[in-house]
Amino acid sequence: MKILIKGAGDLATGIAVRLHHCGYPILMTEIEEPLTVRRMVAFSRAVYEGEAVVEGITGVRVQTPEEIRKAQQEGKIPVLVDPHAAIRTTYQPDVLIDAILAKKNLGTEVTDAPFVIGVGPGFTAGEDCHCVIETKRGHTLGSVIFRGSAIPNTGVPGDVGGYTIERLLKSTSAGVMEPVASIGDLVETGEIVAYTGGEPVYAKMTGIVRGMLQQGVNVEKDLKIGDIDARCETSHCFTISDKARAIGGGVLEAVVQFERIYRKYAVIVLAAGKASRFGSNKLLADVQGKPLYRHMLDKLVGLGAFPRILVTGYEEIAEAAEAIGVCTVANHQPELGISHSLKLGLEKCKSIEPEVKGVLFCVCDQPGLSLSTMMELIRLAVNRPGMILASAHGNRTGNPVLWDREYFSELEKLSGDVGGRAVIEKHWEKCLCVETREEELRDIDRRSDLF
Repeated sequence: MKILIKGAGDLATGIAVRLHHCGYPILMTEIEEPLTVRRMVAFSRAVYEGEAVVEGITGVRVQTPEEIRKAQQEGKIPVLVDPHAAIRTTYQPDVLIDAILAKKNLGTEVTDAPFVIGVGPGFTAGEDCHCVIETKRGHTLGSVIFRGSAIPNTGVPGDVGGYTIERLLKSTSAGVMEPVASIGDLVETGEIVAYTGGEPVYAKMTGIVRGMLQQGVNVEKDLKIGDIDARCETSHCFTISDKARAIGGGVLEAVVQFERIYRKYAVIVLAAGKASRFGSNKLLADVQGKPLYRHMLDKLVGLGAFPRILVTGYEEIAEAAEAIGVCTVANHQPELGISHSLKLGLEKCKSIEPEVKGVLFCVCDQPGLSLSTMMELIRLAVNRPGMILASAHGNRTGNPVLWDREYFSELEKLSGDVGGRAVIEKHWEKCLCVETREEELRDIDRRSDLF
């Protein structure tokens, strides 16, 4: 799998190194003038020095696709000056990791790659990315979050050696950065360690300079320009930090898990019912400002890593699905019941991916269903071979349901308006109920359900 990492600072470098050791080809992007404090352990240094070696791995500045390929073939990590990561449209990574660490999302979308990872605060799993990695020091550092966000930025640096705010060095004036102390130097409280805009910057504590911006870079007032470490271990200045390794481990966990499900499962959406209880085509009804079927299509755009099939007899819905890359199958006989749609979907799925391991069956009338729940069912399937994974809330089960291929033949034998519930009841001991929120299971059957 090709992996694109936005950002090449020290934490992004920790991520890149762990992935590189596992054999993944990496491409990193950076801004034209990186402001990496711990630059001796960051591939961003390659932007202004041409290359940067971190723990034996070389990052090299590149400018063309040919140079990217050459660096990867030589076992190096290419670093491209590309502030908006526009290269993704031609590079087409399988995984995109936003490791800019801006404490907010600067433009990353869940559709930027088959699998998108947001590092730190500012991202919400299931909305602008598929998962988030926790970056706050403490018990959950490096955790992979598939629903929700990382702990919000508090503005208070993490505790290192018993110090928090005191260890930071900040510019006293806007202007050119002029270091006095070098990374690895021991400094005392009150000592001048740099000048910014001609004004001195004083150390607020005694310790070793672990990070410092490069000579000549332009800085704004109150920008972080360096940090001091009270532990006074020189080796810490030139090796990847414990924090970066933990975050890198979380990213590696997410990538490996994704690799195990990538194109090995499929998503089939049933949208061909007659909606007799509703009185008209309910899928066209306005729900929260858009047609009901659009709620499902909005989820499908974030599931581009899997074959996506929509079974419908409605031309408007089919055209909208095809516009986002979803394969459609026409069902012109809705009177044959839901079983007919099941068979049509499975038949198409097997023609696209003959070796598919399982299928997530969804219906198109659950506006509250989340992308996170759909991803959770697919992720769980890897460690639950031969099982039926059903969404549930309390004692109530519902859609979507993840079916192992072991049950395809039984689903294909159903007839009339009989769905997969009959197969679930027959194999109840093989059914795992996956708890989700009640509103996610709510479907629209009658007009009264809209209110």
